[in-house]
Amino acid sequence: MPKNLTELPISVLDLAAIRSGYTAADTFHNSLDLAQHAERWGYTRYWLAEHHNMASIASSATSVLIGHIAGGTSTIRVGSGGVMLPNHAPLVIAEQFGTLATLYPGRIDLGLGRAPGTDQLTAHALRRDLRGSVDDFPQNVQELLQYLSAENSTNRVRAIPGEGLDIPVWLLGSSTYSAQLAGYLGLPFAFASHFAPTHLQAALNLYRENFRPSQYLSAPYAAACVNVIAADTDAEADRLATSFYQLALGIIRGTSKPMQPPIDSMRGVWSDMEQAAVGQMMAYAFIGGPARVQQQVQKFVDDTQVDELLAVSHIYDHAARLRSYELLASLGKPTASLPASDYAAELR
Repeated sequence: MPKNLTELPISVLDLAAIRSGYTAADTFHNSLDLAQHAERWGYTRYWLAEHHNMASIASSATSVLIGHIAGGTSTIRVGSGGVMLPNHAPLVIAEQFGTLATLYPGRIDLGLGRAPGTDQLTAHALRRDLRGSVDDFPQNVQELLQYLSAENSTNRVRAIPGEGLDIPVWLLGSSTYSAQLAGYLGLPFAFASHFAPTHLQAALNLYRENFRPSQYLSAPYAAACVNVIAADTDAEADRLATSFYQLALGIIRGTSKPMQPPIDSMRGVWSDMEQAAVGQMMAYAFIGGPARVQQQVQKFVDDTQVDELLAVSHIYDHAARLRSYELLASLGKPTASLPASDYAAELR
């Protein structure tokens, strides 16, 4: 059955990008401002992702930043998209998110990933040793769920606060591995199709086919993350997207630098092979004016039947990023509901 975009939950994934010429403090200020706007526009949740040793991303202390965003908002759910569990002891994460959920009851999500979110040298620095591996992920997830359960009150090791709190736990993935595990455990699942589109449909199918009802969910609930760069015109969105392309090119080349301002053309910046690689990685990037983005997003939802959409917008100018999320929030609504806001006026 087709899903109506006006009724589909839409959420924000913020990678806390550091812009060229600005600082991490500027990033945090803008993230809170975006979260406050997203709350007013009706977004469901605001997630931040753990990354380390990257000059372009400031969300390394993810739980601290979640607390900053939750403290500056009042209703929107705030959480991790995700915490990279191999970097942490499950008890530490249970305590951190138990503290957050105690401070901001009913508003905290815990999304878990099994990748390190960094290079191997940095992963070693984070963990001090590598005796554990991503293969331990299922056991670590179950250990974490145990710490958060009310039944854990009789065990010798307890998460206080955390124990018995209603903290939704999600599994995140860019392959089919976490999809199967999420289905087996009866947890909600989110796929990272914003940078790893290849296995999206296979992962969604495996998740739904292997889902077992649990105390957490009675039916599968799948979200997918996509790139969205919306503007008042197609041409404006295409130009804004060059910052995104430059960021993606850095990933292809294995370099890391702050997000660059938009440029008139990528011609001469990337080779044909690099352009094709970026295009393949960013297959689910929806770029354009309201009509074009609405058509692209609706097709994606029709094809995948996801229950929720997560959107990440790699846009250099903060006012333009706000406008992009405002337009996305208005998809499927009459054109009259898309006023030119104050920050949209700043762009003219």
